[in-house]
Amino acid sequence: MKSKLWQFAFLLFTAIGFSQSVTVSGKVYDSSTNTPLGGATVLLNKAGVASSAADGSFTVSNVAVGSTLTFSFYGYSSQEFVVSKNETITISLKQDNKAIEEVVVVGYSSKKRKDVTGAISYVSSKTIEQLKPIQAAQALQGTVSGVVVTTGSGAPGSGLNIRIRGISSNTNSEPMYLIDGYQGDINLLNPSDIESITVLKDAQASVYGAKGANGVVLVTTKQGKKNAKTKVSYNAYFGQQETTRKLNLLNATEYALLLNESFANGGQSIPYPNVSGLGLGTNWQNEVFDKAKIVNHDFAVSGGSEKMVYTFSASKIKQDGIIGLDKSGFDRSNARFSFGVDITDKVNLSTNLYYTDYNRQGLNENGLGSVLFNAINTPSTLTPYDANGDYTLVPATAGYGNEVINPLAQIANTHNSYNQKKINGNFILTYKPIKDLKITSRYGFNSANSVGKSFSKKISYGGTKVFNVDRNSVSQNAIRFSDYTFDLFAEYEKVLFDNHKLKLTTGGTLFEEKSEGLYGTGFDVPYNSWEYADIQLANGTPPEGVITSGSYKSSPYKRPSLFATLDYDFKEKYLLSFIVRRDQSSRFPTKNSVAVFKSILGGWIVSQEDFFKKDGFVNFLKIRGSYGTLGNDVAGNNDFRSTLVNSSYVLNNTLTNGVATGKIPNTKIKWETDTKLDLGLDVRMLNNKIDITADYFNDKRTDLLVGGVPISGINGGYAPGSGSPTVNAGTVVNKGFEFSLNYKNDSNKIKYSLGFNATTINNEVLEVKNSTGYIESGSFGIGQLAPTRMEVGQPMGVFYGLQADGIFQNQAEINAYPSQSGLGSATSPGDIRYKDINGDGAIDFKDRTYIGKPIADFTLGFNVNVNYKNIDFVAYAYASVGNDLIRNYERTENRLNKLDYVLDRWTGEGTSNTVPRVTTGATNNNLFSSYFVEDASFLRIQNVQIGYTLPSKVIAKLGISKVRFYAAANNVLTFSKYRGFDPAANTGNPISGGIDYGFYPTPRTYSFGFNVNF
Repeated sequence: MKSKLWQFAFLLFTAIGFSQSVTVSGKVYDSSTNTPLGGATVLLNKAGVASSAADGSFTVSNVAVGSTLTFSFYGYSSQEFVVSKNETITISLKQDNKAIEEVVVVGYSSKKRKDVTGAISYVSSKTIEQLKPIQAAQALQGTVSGVVVTTGSGAPGSGLNIRIRGISSNTNSEPMYLIDGYQGDINLLNPSDIESITVLKDAQASVYGAKGANGVVLVTTKQGKKNAKTKVSYNAYFGQQETTRKLNLLNATEYALLLNESFANGGQSIPYPNVSGLGLGTNWQNEVFDKAKIVNHDFAVSGGSEKMVYTFSASKIKQDGIIGLDKSGFDRSNARFSFGVDITDKVNLSTNLYYTDYNRQGLNENGLGSVLFNAINTPSTLTPYDANGDYTLVPATAGYGNEVINPLAQIANTHNSYNQKKINGNFILTYKPIKDLKITSRYGFNSANSVGKSFSKKISYGGTKVFNVDRNSVSQNAIRFSDYTFDLFAEYEKVLFDNHKLKLTTGGTLFEEKSEGLYGTGFDVPYNSWEYADIQLANGTPPEGVITSGSYKSSPYKRPSLFATLDYDFKEKYLLSFIVRRDQSSRFPTKNSVAVFKSILGGWIVSQEDFFKKDGFVNFLKIRGSYGTLGNDVAGNNDFRSTLVNSSYVLNNTLTNGVATGKIPNTKIKWETDTKLDLGLDVRMLNNKIDITADYFNDKRTDLLVGGVPISGINGGYAPGSGSPTVNAGTVVNKGFEFSLNYKNDSNKIKYSLGFNATTINNEVLEVKNSTGYIESGSFGIGQLAPTRMEVGQPMGVFYGLQADGIFQNQAEINAYPSQSGLGSATSPGDIRYKDINGDGAIDFKDRTYIGKPIADFTLGFNVNVNYKNIDFVAYAYASVGNDLIRNYERTENRLNKLDYVLDRWTGEGTSNTVPRVTTGATNNNLFSSYFVEDASFLRIQNVQIGYTLPSKVIAKLGISKVRFYAAANNVLTFSKYRGFDPAANTGNPISGGIDYGFYPTPRTYSFGFNVNF
């Protein structure tokens, strides 16, 4: 009896104890940085009860003893705590990068990264924050394998060229960009608004069918988090820019001495009998390059409740150019609002709206007559200003080049502006009628209006310079552009018999875009001034026969599609995915408008097998492969239609406007088709410290759309306003390997990570079905043959010219060598010797051969991150090896300036075997040859940044959760033998992109910034 009483008492007191309510309070910290985590979610027995304040503090009252509190924060591993009494506790949450990146968007759905069977690359918001790119696409440069980012100009606001696994098309190799599911312009986004960027590189992209052949870039923007208190952040940085390089030009004395030698060798009187007082003269690069400022501010508010999430952000960036300051500057203002709400347990509505105001001014940046071209070629003996304070004129006499003018005058007299206002976004409605089914309706759109204006001031630069303007004029345009993407799809996910997991996604997409515009020109602007440059004020009569205004309205481009994907997972070991998509494009005739693209992907997670050794050395091993077809509908809207165009005729010696037949149509054109094969391996080792990804890829693009294929003149292709048709006439293959390795570790108080990636590409043109077997493109000098080709058996854009073979040292060598007179000029000692490639005993243009290529053999990327207490350091670098550039920024007129390598010229037998003599006489030395081709391999330290985060105890009382200061340098150093401004530059043209016309260099930027979170 006594025993039973004791048992009863024990149970009674236990019940009383567990029925007690207590209070638990404390703070939530980041375990590695010891900074408080404001907005951490506190769950009581899996139900939300609280969130931590800005200083990480929380209080939960009326908690039953024995209950479980769960603490969680996005990007951190959750932690549980069992309540036993009233107490104050400290919770340290560990960062979990795996949790952040666990789910990735791979199409119309998402997957856990371990289940992805395709070749993808991922860039997180953390990387974007470290790199501080002006344009979001710059965050892909060197950070992921298989992706090359180039720019044709370093001027503020210039566009970027992105190539995924090489150049496959002669028309457009740009990937498809999707922002939260709809097509958009990644370059207009505020990078701080981006949560992640995912790149689809193989057959995984076939879910996008017609637009997937060049790869797909998926951008996910930041959203509010449920059960999170309002978080406010403000970021700003201020910087100064400068050129990374100035070319080594001749100073005034060197220029005069060399010019004297040139004239003497040409049998003419020397122009500078006395050079003693010339000194260094003018360095025109110093005159045109400036220190330019850049300023960026962005602000964001986000949060959410159990049913709702929200985000608002705004940003403003202003960047002046290192040439011309605001004459080549840009600014971009962004505002974004996103909102999501659970209307019911089954229905969710969300929206994401973006507004952009973009302004840009530009100079003549790249090519014959650009500002830099003139700064390089204007003689250093000339001064910027004359005795009256006016801009000095470059003489208009022979030898000075008809297009070379004072670059400072050119900057001052250049006037133009461009503004685009754009609103884009999406509305998403999801409905879950039953447990395993989700239906999504999504509408995304872009709507933009732009206006542009340019003013040609009445000006004379002397003589017949090509930039002389006899009568001022103003040209203006207004363009309206819009598109929309409507998706309706369903996802059904089911587990059968415990081990068989199926997910079926099926639906349809409709994409449509259209544009229209007006343009006009007015003459005789009052006061010959930019301030009055407006068509409304221009009161002059246009020249007879000149059309001063017009309009256009594009044919709508429509692309309706149906798609389906089936994912199968057996025991989380064996993965299969099937993708099929049917696209129809309005760019092709009816009989060829439909194409069906199919892919299969598979994966084997070997580390899940029972036989796999679980020793911790290899933690995860997955073998995967993919094969499928994708499309590219880059034809023009009217390539298969007969069209009429405006044209001008001379009738009775009078210019008359009329209408002519347009380009010859081709009713048989069809899609470009890309067949992609990928074999890959994913490995994690040493307790997940090492992450390795390796891929082999083979992409073959067939039926390339080749424009301007010559046909019989009887068809009218050579008539004014007409042209040859576009046909499917090419095949290109890209093969190579990708490899990436990332290592991360915590050592005492130091947390660090290292990253490396490498890509090899073998690009080859397999077919060009025209009369020659090649397509020419680009220009070199004036009046010379095209220097680049798309030709069978060669890489895209191969350089084609004469092969230099040293310098003739004496007349005996010339007499013993095949004659070079077929090139147009006589040969003398000191001239370039060219190879007789075809062996016919004579040197002429039939001896042109392949002398370089713009595509690198391999590209590399490197990064390092280090955190020690409150100090953080990051550095990024990338490299390109095996690519060449054509040096085409030097004008070959006698009286213009030269780079100082000409000081090593041939002056007599044995003096030089690399640089030819100087002379005013006619020579073959300036013909396009390997002499003008240079190795453009480089290593660039892209970003270095060091930051300091204030201790939490210093700022917590102010209601601030984080304050970080940092100093950064972008485009820090470039190591290269290339003589030009930027070895990484490329015009973006698939064939002629490797010609350097005098690229506006990407600036080096030094900046100081801070981040504040409330």
